[in-house]
Amino acid sequence: MRSDELKKGSQRSPHRSLLKALGLIDEEIKRPIIGIASSFNEIVPGHTHLDKIVESVKTGVRLAGGVPLEFNTIAVCDGLAMNHKGMSFSLPSREIIADSAETSAMAMPFDAMIFIPNCDKVVPGMLMAAGRLNIPSIFISGGPMLAGIFKDKKIGLSNVFEYVGEYENGTMTCEELNQAENAACPTCGSCSGMYTANTMNCLTEALGMALSGNGTIPAVFSERIRLAKTAGMQVLKLLEANLRPRDIMTKDAFYNAIAVDMALGGSTNSSLHLPAIANDCGIELTLKEFDNVSKKVLQICKLSPSGKYFIEDLHMAGGVSGVMNVLDKNNCLKETPTVMLKTQLEVARSSKVLDKEIIRDFDNAYYKNGGLATLYGNLALDGAIVKAGAVDETMQIHSGVARVFDNEEESVKAILGGNIKKGDVIVIRYEGPKGGPGMREMLAPTATLAGMGLDKHCALITDGRFSGASRGAAIGHISPEAAEGGLIGLVKEGDIIEINIPERSIILKVSDSELEKRKVNFKPLIKKVESSYLRRYQKIVSSASKGAILLKNY
Repeated sequence: MRSDELKKGSQRSPHRSLLKALGLIDEEIKRPIIGIASSFNEIVPGHTHLDKIVESVKTGVRLAGGVPLEFNTIAVCDGLAMNHKGMSFSLPSREIIADSAETSAMAMPFDAMIFIPNCDKVVPGMLMAAGRLNIPSIFISGGPMLAGIFKDKKIGLSNVFEYVGEYENGTMTCEELNQAENAACPTCGSCSGMYTANTMNCLTEALGMALSGNGTIPAVFSERIRLAKTAGMQVLKLLEANLRPRDIMTKDAFYNAIAVDMALGGSTNSSLHLPAIANDCGIELTLKEFDNVSKKVLQICKLSPSGKYFIEDLHMAGGVSGVMNVLDKNNCLKETPTVMLKTQLEVARSSKVLDKEIIRDFDNAYYKNGGLATLYGNLALDGAIVKAGAVDETMQIHSGVARVFDNEEESVKAILGGNIKKGDVIVIRYEGPKGGPGMREMLAPTATLAGMGLDKHCALITDGRFSGASRGAAIGHISPEAAEGGLIGLVKEGDIIEINIPERSIILKVSDSELEKRKVNFKPLIKKVESSYLRRYQKIVSSASKGAILLKNY
């Protein structure tokens, strides 16, 4: 066992003495030691209940004959960090989470690991750590929040952001906004739509690193507690089989994850996180591969923010395994191993779709391509990403006048001030991984546009990123970013930008000769930041097109 490095032989007597200081007895020390990596805290609604999940996991580990030892890592709530300086720290926290989990598990040589994340950067950060450590591991998330009820319909956090626009537009009263605020987030758990956290928890199933139900069983269901106990027991079986993360997270497994993502119409942030996870598994994953899958897999679910259904509805309809059942029937799923010690095809074929309105067949798909599309053109030589399935039909092809802003705050002020007109293309630059720095997530401008009724008339493009709760013609991850000399830095007010999502193109309609003139005196804006961590991050982070991973040769 790996933990023998810590506990076996006369030279490890001092080490055993320290283990006994924890209260362990000799019989426990002889058994497999299982590391429990948790992101429990009292700040993030998706994590405030993880102590209950941890205790259930420990019960499962003990039932199977192992000894669980818990440690914690940080977590950022993107909803709470939204639209202020704190959002600059959100994406960079992924690296801290991965590093801290790796550090703890290397300093304490666990025999196997159970990772307990829930929200946006914690899931990919822990998956990155699992790929690096490559010891038998399983994931069990905290589960999604239940949807709220307002005016007799289900709502989630994204609706409240949009209601701010309605309030500012005069179509919602202060009292109604307050009622929605009180109703939208009724339980603990990751926010209730197919936002980034739930996208990544669902894709953890598709990768094969979690038990069925991991992405969709609501946080407050007893079924979640039972799943946690089962995960605790299952990790001992993985240890016995010596099945490791890199055996599971193969290139084919990442294909499956992208396929499920396309079918679900998940968050655009997956195009940052899956390449980063793959990188730590020794696999290169490019935006081209997202686009290739998008042309084969159809979007068969339409969940909030682009539809009326929520994660709880997906769960009742058959969950991620139900989605994979449809993918398998259309030859869009590959046979890969999973932590269930079954192949992904076995999981899919033993599952059923229980509601064909929520999980549709290919011949009745919500969108005739995958939910995400990768765009290219002179404005995005290395690519850009859009949640195509959440774009109104009238905005799939759009040409408009550029309205240029060097940060998110200026754009929101212009939207709320009535300075954006129908047909405009809002350009927000210097918000990329280097330019932000930290590639802030921007739900406020997209939600405000929707709330003011402009989402079906205006496009928004940025070298930053969007919340999984965003919808509309919101095109993010423009690469190269402005801070690295990308063409988005040369856009001027009044330029024409053409967007064609079906043709996968985004073009700045300015002549090459004019662009050459603009380049002569162009100096990218490099923001000075006070934070020492963000300064380091700014120097060593890669392009969004590469997953905003940290460069290895710094």
